[in-house]
Amino acid sequence: MSASRYHCHLSLHLFGSLCEIPLRRVKTMRKALSEKNMLNSFLKEHAYRVSPISSRSSNLTIHPLRNIMNMLYVGNITIGTPPQEFQVVFDTGSSDLWVPSIFCNSPACYTYAIFNHLKSSTFRPTRRIFTIKYSSGWIKGAVAYDTVWIGDLVSIDQAFGLSVLADGFEGMPFDGILGLNYPNISVSGAIPIFDNLKNQGAISEPVFAFYLNKNKRGGSVVMFGGVDHRYYKGELNWVPLIQAGDWRVHMDSISMKKKVIACSGGCEALLYTGTSLIQGPSSLVDDIHKLIGTTPQGSKHYVSCLTINTLPSIVFTINSINYPVPARAYILKDSRGECYTTLKANSWSPSTETWILGDVFLRRYFSVFDRGNDRIGLAQAV
Repeated sequence: MSASRYHCHLSLHLFGSLCEIPLRRVKTMRKALSEKNMLNSFLKEHAYRVSPISSRSSNLTIHPLRNIMNMLYVGNITIGTPPQEFQVVFDTGSSDLWVPSIFCNSPACYTYAIFNHLKSSTFRPTRRIFTIKYSSGWIKGAVAYDTVWIGDLVSIDQAFGLSVLADGFEGMPFDGILGLNYPNISVSGAIPIFDNLKNQGAISEPVFAFYLNKNKRGGSVVMFGGVDHRYYKGELNWVPLIQAGDWRVHMDSISMKKKVIACSGGCEALLYTGTSLIQGPSSLVDDIHKLIGTTPQGSKHYVSCLTINTLPSIVFTINSINYPVPARAYILKDSRGECYTTLKANSWSPSTETWILGDVFLRRYFSVFDRGNDRIGLAQAV
């Protein structure tokens, strides 16, 4: 869920303890809009409410998981004193944290939790304004400062955005976005929350990691400050970033049945948790759809659900390691029970062949984002 041209799309040793923040899965913006009636009915039946906090063990703090419609992953944070709770997308494709303001009059804000600055004793306003454009909409607001909690982690005097205008977010089952990309990606010019946590000594190591579950109400987590090895098999394979400043790595090739079908000669891959899809150049995505034998219908490409077990895996080769994604992972069912692929053409045209590996890929592979060494670690998720 990255801003601007991209689709906008962590184990903490805090005084010797490990802090894990469970995530929640919700529909992507496009899917939620296309199924708005069903989504609105769902939201009426499951009105926003503060989730209970699970008990703290000797070395682990876990927040409960709520799975909404089985797509994107979001988790709870609180802002202000006393705390006001929000459900946000934890997004490696962007760097800004924002939630709706009490002054937001856009229809998109009517069903969300909104931040009331008048109720926070630690709130500090500024005169800075910002606009963030996403592929599915945009927000405009002002930058402010307040205390932000992610579980037991606290960022004092954290800069964040308060949206006052929004378009394209109507009916979305999350309140805002928490960006986990590098500071230079920030549209508002704010120091991202991860950097503040690091600078304020809240985390011992400058790393975070994702474990994204599929088809389960619980279990998905984002970890800050280290790695819990229970969430993956084997060893972590470390991939250096092309350059510090974005979660972008070199990818060797994309293949099916041992034949290269895209990224021949190498390309770039962005690992973004804010999108559920795998995105690439339109001509190459079209070629893969032809190989799979899909039928286009609207914005989706469908296949017979009976053929899933016979379709080949798509293999992404990164730093000489193969990362297969089987058909049962890259094909999902819509609200009618029909099967479609999660491959999508990029809405932008970079000069270099670029792919976005979203949750379809990251559900298969536990991912560690290492800011200290500018690298990403991947391993088979349990």
